[in-house]
Amino acid sequence: MALLQFGGTLAPKLGEKPQLLPRSPALTRVIYADPRFLVSKSGSGGRLKHPVSPTASLQSRTSSRLFNHAPSPRFRHRRSSRFIVRADADFYSTLGVSRNASKSEIKSAYRKLARSYHPDVNKDPGAEQKFKDISNAYEVLSDDEKRSIYDKYGEAGLKGAGMGTGDYSNPFDLFESLFEGFGGMGGMGGRAARNRPMQGDDEAYNLVLNFKEAVFGVEKEIEITRLEGCNTCDGTGAKPGTKPTTCKTCGGQGQVVSSTRTPLGIFQQVSTCNTCGGTGEFSTPCNTCGGDGRVRKTKRISLKVPAGVDSGSRLRVRSEGNAGRRGGPPGDLYVFIDVLSDPVLKRDGTNILYTCKVSYIDGILGTTVKVPTVDGMVDLKIPSGTQPGTTLVMSKKGVPLLGKSNARGDQLVRVQVEIPKRLSSDERKLIEELANLNKAQTANSRR
Repeated sequence: MALLQFGGTLAPKLGEKPQLLPRSPALTRVIYADPRFLVSKSGSGGRLKHPVSPTASLQSRTSSRLFNHAPSPRFRHRRSSRFIVRADADFYSTLGVSRNASKSEIKSAYRKLARSYHPDVNKDPGAEQKFKDISNAYEVLSDDEKRSIYDKYGEAGLKGAGMGTGDYSNPFDLFESLFEGFGGMGGMGGRAARNRPMQGDDEAYNLVLNFKEAVFGVEKEIEITRLEGCNTCDGTGAKPGTKPTTCKTCGGQGQVVSSTRTPLGIFQQVSTCNTCGGTGEFSTPCNTCGGDGRVRKTKRISLKVPAGVDSGSRLRVRSEGNAGRRGGPPGDLYVFIDVLSDPVLKRDGTNILYTCKVSYIDGILGTTVKVPTVDGMVDLKIPSGTQPGTTLVMSKKGVPLLGKSNARGDQLVRVQVEIPKRLSSDERKLIEELANLNKAQTANSRR
């Protein structure tokens, strides 16, 4: 005796064993039966006519109530000998179509959603479950007979009509059959997806440059370690002279179903086949690569670093990453830049900062000083009367713009006027004379 699920309700079905609800492999639920949930039409003895169901959902708080108490009369639903059921999930809402949608509209909606949520494209945690729900909904709504029963009785009505026990078709096989002849989805779908060539992973490398190498660019030869195609098996992973055969463990499906019988029913779980790794095929592994089709090797490549890079810059070298599986294209190499600081020159974007110290006399009278730049030592004129903290601009002596080496920033020179803490007697005498002269000029200007 089994129970059918009508929306949030479980109803018993005579002559049936406990069955799994139609859910994804990761979510296993159980249907169970109890003779106490059957109610005679006359209320005492006689032939059983109407099933009565308690609240569904297999949880500890509800299961305790179901096994310890008889069902309340409020769970009984009688109306002219009709039993009203509702679907556990709204397939129309799942596909985003109206209940009177045509078959072409349903097919179009499925194709659009399946492309978006296929696990090979969408890596979000819930994408695979969403993809399976979409496939289940399409399988029912695309079949006229199933759709008619579903519209009247919901998802549970399909099982009551003998159209399966809730075990839907493989969503990947459904996807593959629908997209066949349309160019596919880059090889996605079912066993074709598991056996298609796969692009290799990207590889990373950290490169350290000194200050001037980052400013003007440099060509470096670097050594990287990556996965390359096995020459012994030509990247197939199979021992030379052997051919792949259908995996006997999963029968070529790439997945296996494990069942566990419990007091509440049978739990089933679908998982990737460990024998073939989900490919559906088994082959004698290559002795060189161990069946992976790739081996790790060291290679030296020449890398051209453009002018203007800075710490945190990232360079992409196409097709220099790890080789792909089953003849797939290689990944890319990403080079992350780290620039050592200069003890004198400081960088601020495309500008270079430098602090120049001059005496108070040079600040008053003006002078010419030599200033270090990335281009070498350059003469800089300090105008007379330069105030402490003044910033002088040396045009186009900064860092080239990344990707535009002919355009450069500036070097900004901050003038720091030094005031002596101690003076000789002669210096003091001269400063005092200068101060007296300045006072006399100020007094004359006020008259």
